[in-house]
Parts: sequence; structure tokens; C-alpha cells
Amino acid sequence: MKIGLLFSGQGAQQVGMGSDLYEALPVYRETIDQASAILGYDLATVVQDEAKIFQTQFAQPAILAMSVAIANALGERLPQPVASLGLSLGEYSALTVAGAFSFEQAVAIIKDRGAYMQAVGDKNPGKMVAVMGDDQQLVVDVLTAMQADGKHVYPANFNTFSQLVIGGIANDVDEAVVKLTDAGIKRTVELPVTGAFHTPLLKDAASQLATRLADEAFNSLQYSVYSNTTAKPFEVNQLHDILTKQITSPTYFAQDIEQMVADGVDTFIEIGPSETLVKFAKKIAPKTIKRYAITDLASFNEISELLMKAEV
Repeated sequence: MKIGLLFSGQGAQQVGMGSDLYEALPVYRETIDQASAILGYDLATVVQDEAKIFQTQFAQPAILAMSVAIANALGERLPQPVASLGLSLGEYSALTVAGAFSFEQAVAIIKDRGAYMQAVGDKNPGKMVAVMGDDQQLVVDVLTAMQADGKHVYPANFNTFSQLVIGGIANDVDEAVVKLTDAGIKRTVELPVTGAFHTPLLKDAASQLATRLADEAFNSLQYSVYSNTTAKPFEVNQLHDILTKQITSPTYFAQDIEQMVADGVDTFIEIGPSETLVKFAKKIAPKTIKRYAITDLASFNEISELLMKAEV
């Protein structure tokens, strides 16, 4: 078993996520409590609060803490992966588990990153829409033409080779949907977000994060962690620059999955509150690639048993 770890991004959060893990697993609980002490509020309470868990400033630390807590709870049952990948926020979980950040460092950074993105998103609200279809170049071409006319709408997330999320100013995104429909796109889905993440609308948050990261020191990675921004493994000396650019740049999740398979990954395991990324992987990777997700106590126990029995 050659494992590729996937770490959930923002949008995966759910009310009550991780509560059964918190009650049953001492190591998981210790990790969440450690995060709470750093954040200055009780994460176990926040995940039960629907009004908070869907706000960027609370969702980001909660997802990071849950993801790292699951990895910590697995302990030695989790062999060293071939590579890992997180979607947007999930990159911080992936980098923490791979050793680039300490957990304390990651939580403190994400507390600030979430606050920056929340504030900028509130000040400059945007809209995001998933565009379904195999001709992603058509989507890019339509948006490029609109940008030339002064419109603010951009490719944001290349989730699969048939799903591209676009984002920008709400009216411009709506206009893009009309143009794309006229051009032959048959299905679009508006996403329940208030910010146009991974677009230039978040440039002020990226600027704040650049300043925040300037004095941070990072450690060597224990294995490859793929970047959404470059579709290549991170180098430690690139972390400051790439993590800053990530906020305003498109994510290339689909391309990263292809590269991980080329690296020899034959099993993907998503860690976090949802199974979104393994569902994306199902549409990208060959059918022979196995896919699992750890989202709650039942799946934790199931995958723990699988890992103990597997040859790695």
C-alpha cells in the first residue's frame, strides 16, 4: 500500500464534526484541547455552533485541528505516505503532518489567516460557481475575454478535469454564467460562500499573510507535499512565497492527483470532515486506485484496522 494523504479544505466543515472522535480518542482530544488553548476559545464548543462553524475565521482552525488530530490519533498505524496534498486550507494540515510546521505554529498562523480572509471577504464580498464540463479551456477563454473588458471574474479551482470553479464580483460571475451557458456549458452550481477565494479579490488578505509569514521559520519536509498553486511538491525555501500566492491563485488539485499517481500512490486516504477530495480523486485517478476517508469514529476505526493489516 503506497499512500497519498488528502486533507480537507474549507467548505468541508459540518456542525458537530469530530465530536465522536473527541469523546472516544484521548490523543484526538488532547490535540483539539491544545488548539483551543492557542486559539483562546473552545473548539469543541465552536464545532457545535452552526452560526460560527461556517464562518471562515472559525472554520479554518477547526478543520486544521481536526485533520491533524486524526493523524496524531492514528500514530504509528499510519505509515509514512508517498506524498500528500491538501485543498487550499488543507495544505496547512498536510504541511503540519509532514513536519514543515509545528502544530502550535500552524494553529497560530491559521487563526490569523482565517481572520484576514474573513475580514477581506466581508469587505469585498464575492461569489463562486462550479462549472461542469470537459472543455475547461472554453471557460478560461470566456473569462479572459471578460477580464479584458474590465470584469472581475476568474478561474479559481481546477477540482477535476470536468469541474472548474470560477469566482469574482457577484454581478460579473452572474454575467459569466450567462455567457458560458450561451457557449454550450450545460450545468453550473452556485457555491455557499461569501468570498471569492483564490482570486485577486483576496489580494489584501494575501498581503497581510505575507507580512505574517515573513518571520516564520519552517522545517524540512519528511515526504513530498504537493502545492495547489504550482502543481509541484513544495520546497521549504518556497513556502513563504507560495502560501502567500495561494490565497489569490487558482488551485490545481486535479493536476496534483495525476502527479501523485505518477509518483506511485495506489491508495488515497482523505483526512478531515468530509469525503469531497476522494470523490474528486475518483473522477481523476484510474479505477485501480483505492480511496478511503476518515471523517468520524466509525471510519477511523475501519481505516485503522485496514492499515494494521496492510502491507506497506
